[in-house]
Amino acid sequence: MQNGNEPRKHTIAIQVENKFGVLSRVAGLFSARGYNIESLSVGETLDPTVSRMTIVVRGDEFIIEQVTKQLHKLIDVIKVTDLTDESHVERELILVRVNAEPTNRAEILRVADIFRAKVVDVTPASYTLEATGDEGKLEALLELLRPLGIQELVRTGKVAIARGPKTRVKKAEPKKARVSDDPRVVGFAD
Repeated sequence: MQNGNEPRKHTIAIQVENKFGVLSRVAGLFSARGYNIESLSVGETLDPTVSRMTIVVRGDEFIIEQVTKQLHKLIDVIKVTDLTDESHVERELILVRVNAEPTNRAEILRVADIFRAKVVDVTPASYTLEATGDEGKLEALLELLRPLGIQELVRTGKVAIARGPKTRVKKAEPKKARVSDDPRVVGFAD
């Protein structure tokens, strides 16, 4: 069991307004604090005005808590959820092009079948496989393909969703101006 002081990977789901520049502001928040984003995936939700980002970042509990608080302050952020310690499903997609020399073709197809990978392209010199799964499954697949000669590898970022009851995204209410923010009001405390 890890304590909160040891850095580990955190999977953070962020629902944001689907507007120009939001991705840049969110990524900038991490880079300005010197945190490397290990994986980033963004896509539209059922509501076309809302996008969902899944970010994987390494840090201890204090760092993640600070980042989460800063994310909540961004105007276009609707909801932030650290899925790391919650029950969730996560997947990643890889496309991998492997040397398909005649002596290796049967072995490539056997390995692909074991990992439920699909052959999506065939040339006289290579097979391109598509596979989805968690990080461990994909790493195991790549470990078996390396000796056969990986030509190129492309990975998506991790996507994750919480298990359990389906929840609906509610639009955040517009932030109300405080009385003390009104330049006409002087000396009034909230």
